[in-house]
Amino acid sequence: MSKFQPKGEAMATKIYEQLSAVDAEIILERLPERIRDALIARATEIEYPIEAVIEMAIASFLDTEALGFVDCKPGRGI
Repeated sequence: MSKFQPKGEAMATKIYEQLSAVDAEIILERLPERIRDALIARATEIEYPIEAVIEMAIASFLDTEALGFVDCKPGRGI
């Protein structure tokens, strides 16, 4: 079952507030090589796990004040 299943479905789903290392690897595998390399380089540079860097990139695109999914309020700061 997808964790992205809409509310109201018969079976309960778990909401994830942080990107897992496994999910980060799946995302990286599907990105263009130059984007993947840039994310990995940035993670190395700031000494953060790659999943945190991907999460920050997505969250800050949706909310310029967000550091991650937990504090992301899409549309804020735009």
